[in-house]
Amino acid sequence: MQNAMVLCRFLHFAVVLSLFGACLFRPWLIGSAASPALDPGLLRIKRWLALLALLSAGGWLLLTTATMTGDWADAVNPATLQLVLGKTFFGQVWSWHLGFCLLLVLSLLANARPICILLLGFLLLATLAPVGHGAMLDGLDGRLLMLNQFIHLSGVGAWVGGLLLLALMLSKPAEHDIKRVLRRFGNLGYLLVAVIIVTGLINVRVLTGALWPTPLFSGFALILLIKVLMVALMLGLALFNRVMSPRGRFSVLRTSVTVEWLLGLGAILAVSLLGTLPPMLMD
Repeated sequence: MQNAMVLCRFLHFAVVLSLFGACLFRPWLIGSAASPALDPGLLRIKRWLALLALLSAGGWLLLTTATMTGDWADAVNPATLQLVLGKTFFGQVWSWHLGFCLLLVLSLLANARPICILLLGFLLLATLAPVGHGAMLDGLDGRLLMLNQFIHLSGVGAWVGGLLLLALMLSKPAEHDIKRVLRRFGNLGYLLVAVIIVTGLINVRVLTGALWPTPLFSGFALILLIKVLMVALMLGLALFNRVMSPRGRFSVLRTSVTVEWLLGLGAILAVSLLGTLPPMLMD
């Protein structure tokens, strides 16, 4: 059951974060004017991502219900599901999350305004932040941890989703001012990396009681180390892209950006596993 939960969490985080980042970066990189070379394909991708978000959110609810009761039959029992949704903190948050997922699917099918799609993306992130380790603490400390988690998810989503959009644009470099796009992406990227690092360190400190959990090569600490190494590789590729962009070798850039995006998905997979593990609280 744990493996299924990790995969479900990974799929949901990946599609929600990618969708949010792509919507956020679309006007930042090329403005609000329509782009015939980009927008039709991007809209199809966003619709599929939104549908996957809705389905994986439903799967997350079913798996959580089965985990709480210890019986797979309860995962499809309407009375049990109603009890989980109405009487547990997770369920109350997830009711809103499922509703926002459904609204996002309907909005994309209706080709709603980009600002509406982006707002729904923010609301999805806001209702992801309280689940998992974000709900460990009570009172003001708990609210501050959820806020920090929301900021962290926003930074990760902007980076990963922005890379997805950048890879799509690099597939047709003649249709865009790629050098300008890369410069704008890089300028905002510095801020995103800083936000991700700072909020990530705060999460580790609050959840474990230390700057870094020990022992280093086991359990929670090991998965956290793998996540950090993937982020470090992403930073290395980002610097490589920065050096390569003035040379205009777009095929190399597209491969590098795609690998960077895949590393981002790998980091999200590590996060999905971390969310199912107890933090290693230090003395």
